[in-house]
Amino acid sequence: MLSGPRSTRRRLAAFAALMLSASLLAGCGEDSGPPMLTWYINPDNGGQGRLADSCAAASNGGYRVDVQVLPNDASQQREQLVRRLAAQDSSIDLMSLDPPFVAEFANAGFLRPFDAGDVGTFTQGVLKGPLATAYWKDQLVAAPFWANTQLLWFRKSVVQAAGVDPAKTGFTWDEMIKAAESQNKVIGVQANRYEGYMVWINALVMSAGGEIIGNTEAGKDATPEIASPAGDTAARIIGGLSRSPAAPPAMLNAGEEEARSAFQGDRGAFMVNWPYVYSAAKEDVASGGIPQSVVDDIGWARYPQVTADQASRPPLGGINLAVGNFTKHPDQAVALVKCVTSLQNNIAYMLDSGNPAARGAAYDDPKVREAFPMADVIRTSINDAGPRPITPYYNDVSTSVQLTWHPSTEVEAPATPKESATFMSDVLQGKRLL
Repeated sequence: MLSGPRSTRRRLAAFAALMLSASLLAGCGEDSGPPMLTWYINPDNGGQGRLADSCAAASNGGYRVDVQVLPNDASQQREQLVRRLAAQDSSIDLMSLDPPFVAEFANAGFLRPFDAGDVGTFTQGVLKGPLATAYWKDQLVAAPFWANTQLLWFRKSVVQAAGVDPAKTGFTWDEMIKAAESQNKVIGVQANRYEGYMVWINALVMSAGGEIIGNTEAGKDATPEIASPAGDTAARIIGGLSRSPAAPPAMLNAGEEEARSAFQGDRGAFMVNWPYVYSAAKEDVASGGIPQSVVDDIGWARYPQVTADQASRPPLGGINLAVGNFTKHPDQAVALVKCVTSLQNNIAYMLDSGNPAARGAAYDDPKVREAFPMADVIRTSINDAGPRPITPYYNDVSTSVQLTWHPSTEVEAPATPKESATFMSDVLQGKRLL
């Protein structure tokens, strides 16, 4: 322990240094300039960071933006945000939120609803699919930023040899499986036990006219509806494909990239996947991974139908922007949302990151149409897409389905949908744990 004049001088020196540090910190803080907004984003290629910079510059000193990158996995993103928001962390001014979690966050009081006067700004011109995910109990609690959907990708040479037209209205999963089998080819899907598998199951159930769960605003008392003719149809398609020669060898562990690899391989015929796969294939050509002839052989169409007389409900993805309910700067945060979600920035972000815009008019931009020759199909698909269940218990619902429908080779109708409904109900009621 120090004592005497030398220790006093040391204490004074340490105090002076502490005061200097405090002064420097204060100089970097909010008292010295515009409010610093913290925007928690999902990982991308840096496009959201660039938008943050341009919006801050455009605010003319109205705000600054600090971007914090969340984990890559959607479930981990949710956990990070929930942990902070449950503690009423005021540093979360804005967040990029996976649409299935909007209801949960809003129901918990984590999101600041937009004022009635701002609703038109955030909804006008937005495609129907993402718009449906932005509300909770008739309040707009999020602003669609970018949206995503899956298309049917096919190899032109294979469909020509099989004598089918995937782009025609009424093209079904059964026709696709039959065509692939006839050419000894495979179909790329996402059947690993993860959220991507839930995306596939939900799309099939909705395309068959059903829902995985109903009466969702009842929370834990919502009604599982997957044990239904629509659920049985989905189970028949998934189980049938998994046990057919058209199943890729690694189908049970396949995510988006594994499906893409199978599709670009020698036995590739069809694939359901997000639009990024087209630019990724071109990048593979540039790196020498595949020849140009593979890209030249790729065609696209709307997500296949379950029945010939009923239009498909393609998968829906994307990101909504939401303002944290504990922010100290709500006006500036809303101003940032307005800037980021404008039509001009929807176009800029789509061209910069490759993520499709939530506003329909973006697809008429000449640069967008040049970069995305399938722009019209993407727009129509997003508009008609079927969202995953909108419920504050989405995580329980999704995990219940993933657990009971995996492995896909054991999926049977009506046994699997029935088991899934019972398990889901028990989990929601707290009778069983995930």
